[in-house]
Parts: sequence; C-alpha cells; structure tokens
Amino acid sequence: MKIATYNVENLFDLEKNGYKYKEYKANGKSLWNKKNYKIKLENLSRVIKDIDADIIALQEIHSLKALKDLRFALKQKGLYYQYYSIADKKDTAIKVAFLSKIPFVYSKELAVTSSYKYRNILESKFKINNKDLYLFINHWKSKAGPESMRIVSAKALRKRVETIGYDKNIILLGDFNSHYEEHIKFKRKREHNDTNGKTGINHVLKTLKQNQKASEVKYVKNNFYNLWYDANEKDRYSYIYKGKKESLDNILISQSLLNKKDISYVNNSITNFDKEYLFKKKRIFRWQVSRARIPKHKGKGYSDHLAVLAKFRVTN
Repeated sequence: MKIATYNVENLFDLEKNGYKYKEYKANGKSLWNKKNYKIKLENLSRVIKDIDADIIALQEIHSLKALKDLRFALKQKGLYYQYYSIADKKDTAIKVAFLSKIPFVYSKELAVTSSYKYRNILESKFKINNKDLYLFINHWKSKAGPESMRIVSAKALRKRVETIGYDKNIILLGDFNSHYEEHIKFKRKREHNDTNGKTGINHVLKTLKQNQKASEVKYVKNNFYNLWYDANEKDRYSYIYKGKKESLDNILISQSLLNKKDISYVNNSITNFDKEYLFKKKRIFRWQVSRARIPKHKGKGYSDHLAVLAKFRVTN
C-alpha cells in the first residue's frame, strides 16, 4: 500500500465564491482563466498519476470543486480515485484533502482553533483487512509566522491522538512547514523562536529521540517516528528555498506501524518524488506566475513542493 503527501501549490477553482489570493481571482488581469486552470490540472494530474498512490494527502486545495476537477483530470488519465474528502468547514483560502482508492470509515475535521490563521486538520479512519488505520492530514502555519503558531496545531493534533491511543496505527502527514530536525535548525532562526526553543514537530509530537533507521529504531513510549530518518540524508527534502533543500513535508508514524504486524511500514521505502521533469535547472519547477505589479500566470510548471511517499505492508 502506497501513501503519499503532496502540496500542489494553490489549486484554485474558477468560481467566484470563497476567499482567494488576488492573482487567483477568476478571469482577471492575472490570467487565472480556463486555459491556465486546465494546464494546472493537467500538470498536477501527470505527477499524481506517476506517483500512483493508494491514498494521497493533498494541501493547498481551494475547494471541493477544485478537488473534484483534479479527480476528473486523473480519471481521464486512467487513474480513478473513488473516495475523496476535504476539510472545507472553515473558509480558509486553501485547505487539506485526500484522494483514495480505499474506502474510509469516516473523515472529519479537527479544528485547531476558531481563528482563520489556522487551517483545520483532516482526520480520516480506514479499515484495511479488518485493521484500523488513522490518517491526519496537516498544513501548519508557514514560516511567515513564529513557532508558537505551529505548536498550536501540534497540540491540537496530539490531544486527539491521545484520545485514540498511541498504540493504534496512526500516520501524521502533510506540510508541517517544519524540518524533521526543526529543533536544531530553529536555534539559528531567532525571528521564529518565541517558544524557548521548543518546536511542534519535535517536542510536542515527540520525534526527538528517534533518529535511527526504521530497522534499528527502538520503541519509545508515545513517540512518533519521522520516516525521513529512513532515507539517505541527501534525499531528505521536498522543497528548495534560496538553493537550500528543506523537508517541510513529513510523514510520521506511530510505533505500531514499525512492529511488522498487520499494517507496517516497509523499510527504506520513504522517498521524495523527484522526477527530472519536476526540475528546471536546479530548482523545483513550480507553477509560474510573473512578479510584475500585476502578477500573471504563464501556463507552465507544477508545484513548489515535491511529493513524499512511503509504502506499507498489509498482512492478513
């Protein structure tokens, strides 16, 4: 079973309803129109088709309409996702969602706070071979905000996990806007450090003591294991900022998914999706929008993030 996460970079529909960034107002001077929307859908569906995950978590989806349009573009390419869900109860500009070949038992939103500064987390439960699997799709506050804002999301997530139980099969994935060792990088970024050095991904979700390969990691009670540690260090990235590779997108798993029973992580399977066509020179070939006074869509590119994927073994 292949599970992936992909920040698709601002997939806005062409409807007039809902808050949108100025360059995504439909049929305006920025050229966000039917032609460019179709190109964006075509390009994203190429990537997702090539990944061919059983479940793919998505970030930066504007609406259910945009999700359905992406799903239809994939169907035209021969990849059919029968099941889907989006966290759209809060009218934020961009939301999290998923597409799945596997039916879900339920999918519901986990409210972080009532503030529109925080996007809701999407909690979904699957039953696979009569075994429960919980997915939590995240898109935490960007580095435009301090670490305290990401900690708010982390605490809401942790509180819900405590209710379900750490012994369950749980996957936390998405765009955390956090490096897998944020607590180390964080010390050099004073503008973000309003938490006395504590981070959401490492301290709240407890990924501090699990820095070995999956085949070597030892059980630490109530901790999550960040799958990036199971990849070669040079390959641990999904984003490039000013020439530096970053791992903003993460997949964290509960300890039960390491025990090789029922549902379990396949060692050495974590990877970014780094096909050659997703790069231009040494940069990720993101969706191209000019930087003019009135920004204009150029009708080429994919996303500013690479997808991240991992495989899981399911036994009877």
